[in-house]
Amino acid sequence: MDLDQLELNATVDEDEKTKPYYTALIGWSVQAIEAAARMNRPFVVVGPPEFESYAEKHEIPFVGWDFNKLNESSDHLYNQLREIGAEVAVPLYEECVEWAGALNARFREEPRVFNRSLLLRDKGMMKRKAQISGIKVGVFEEAHDKEDVKRFLKRVNEALLKLEGDHYDPIHVKPLDKAGSVGHLAIYTEEEIEQITDADFPLLMESHLDGQEFSVEAFIHKGKVRFLNITEYIRLGYSNFVPASPSLEEKRPLIEKAVQQLVDAFEIEYGVIHPEYFITHDGTLHFGEVAARVPGGHIFELIERAYGFSAYEAQILCSDPNTTEEELTEFFPDPYSYKGYAGCLMVHPNKDFVEDLTIPEQLEENSYFEKHDMFTPPQGKVAERVGFGNHYGTIFFYGRDSEVMRDLLKEYEEHDFYV
Repeated sequence: MDLDQLELNATVDEDEKTKPYYTALIGWSVQAIEAAARMNRPFVVVGPPEFESYAEKHEIPFVGWDFNKLNESSDHLYNQLREIGAEVAVPLYEECVEWAGALNARFREEPRVFNRSLLLRDKGMMKRKAQISGIKVGVFEEAHDKEDVKRFLKRVNEALLKLEGDHYDPIHVKPLDKAGSVGHLAIYTEEEIEQITDADFPLLMESHLDGQEFSVEAFIHKGKVRFLNITEYIRLGYSNFVPASPSLEEKRPLIEKAVQQLVDAFEIEYGVIHPEYFITHDGTLHFGEVAARVPGGHIFELIERAYGFSAYEAQILCSDPNTTEEELTEFFPDPYSYKGYAGCLMVHPNKDFVEDLTIPEQLEENSYFEKHDMFTPPQGKVAERVGFGNHYGTIFFYGRDSEVMRDLLKEYEEHDFYV
């Protein structure tokens, strides 16, 4: 279905500015679509063309768009959306962030909105902006070939006073514009540099940061953090829980201050951000990176389970400049109001071929176990894992003790569910 075929609601007053007529969901997320529908908010989905038949079947307003294609006709998307009265674009995944930024810059007639979105997509630009703003980061450089990586590995370890024969401290390399951990490698030796493919360049190189890694999900409106969740990682890309345990949660004032500093430095006005930090025992915070879309790791689902509100609805509300203070106050709970911890374990087979899926009885009988959606791969072939995506199902837990949650996640990380 094309946008010009949509029937507009003739009862909507075009002069009423308390809400945008249409919210454009940029990307594809069933949860976000359901959230917009629950809010009775007129919306249109701008997604990959392959979802068009599904959208048509379920009567979802939809326009197909190839986010990887940029040419002189790209302005056509803005013109289509503006024609039906869209005023807000909400990015749902990484490759949509700058598209939403470009659209919101046009909707709001603020060109800098697009430039700010680029900060959230280019890891090198992101690090430079953070450093200029006085945010504590590791040593970093950009690399265009393997020789750049070799030089950086050597220079970092020379600065660490490594002697000949000592084991090197690792450096980390990440493609500049990939989501999350896609293409992320820890490099300990010059030989490991050969793992990097030509397609990964240009990339960001950075020194290793010590400390506990965690993420923050901050919902922002008019440049202020309106709700902040802290997600504790047990094993990055495999297991996490919400909210953080008391030992990390007690650092909330420090974390809130750091996140507001990031928001101010990057001039973020609306929406949700997902920064990652490292914190040492003495409370020193190092900034890792930040995204401006729905986080991975089922974190939005965990927030809803722990706090009782839909993070997808929150993202839509906070993306809208016309959302009122009263709506925000009514929507968000006190961050200390949770009654339990919601966690998940993302399972991927540790073998190339599997024959069956086995679920231990003691897992299903555990009071913290809620559900799982694991499945046996068709024909037994296990697909290679890209970043921390395409896992073969998730186990969800909920309970009142963070230590029990942590122990459960660690225990079942070691379990082989596939034979």
